[in-house]
Amino acid sequence: MGIIFEVCLFPVFLRVADPTWVILLIKVWQLPQRWSGRVGLVFMSNLTFGHMYVKAYPQEKVGVFVRRGKGGPLAMVEYSELDQLLSSAINQQTGRLRFCWSNVCLHMFSLDFLNQVANVWGLILKALPCECIYYLAEKKIPSIQGQSLGYKLEQFIFDAFPYAPSTALFEVLREEEFAPVKNANGSNFDTPDSARLLLLRLHARWVVAAGGFLTHSVPLYATGVEVSLLCSYAGENLEAICRGRTFHAPCEISF
Repeated sequence: MGIIFEVCLFPVFLRVADPTWVILLIKVWQLPQRWSGRVGLVFMSNLTFGHMYVKAYPQEKVGVFVRRGKGGPLAMVEYSELDQLLSSAINQQTGRLRFCWSNVCLHMFSLDFLNQVANVWGLILKALPCECIYYLAEKKIPSIQGQSLGYKLEQFIFDAFPYAPSTALFEVLREEEFAPVKNANGSNFDTPDSARLLLLRLHARWVVAAGGFLTHSVPLYATGVEVSLLCSYAGENLEAICRGRTFHAPCEISF
């Protein structure tokens, strides 16, 4: 059975075919599953698999996972579809945002599932009202009169989620998995500079965890080190390079 690993355009922390994720996916396939009232070992050829992290603040422009009704399928709701009241709602049991399972746009799909959805997608669209097919996004569009407000009808790959017999979510640490680049440098957030700094900080933590030491001429929160991917995939196997050594940030660490 084939697997499709799908990524978005801005995952600076991307770990292609993350072994932890792949192993968990295999284990999920092997688990007894409850579906439609029946219990048994099911080969979940139609499994989709989402990657999520906890939303940082109510106004963060990320889609969130929701369940459609009690016992219903897992689906995505875009940030533009959540009003201020819902986006700020708090789960009283956890103290976190009620809608906090944010979609980081890293997905694994079985090829069987994608083929099945592709074969019936036209029939699915015909059966749905227009407001259920498209996401309405407000966009600033350049025109001869300057920036104008326009509307864009969008569809996304996660629109297929509700049609999967089973979907699993893998919660990850935001500071290790998500450094988005959505805006140009000079914006307040999600810029190339902010993503670069998050990467340097992550790699600095790897070095310290491996027994290394850091010196710096500027505050460490404003700098860091970069570990070459030739040395480590996700912070492992750095002890031989880092233990007992001192590195002056910013710098690159390689063999």
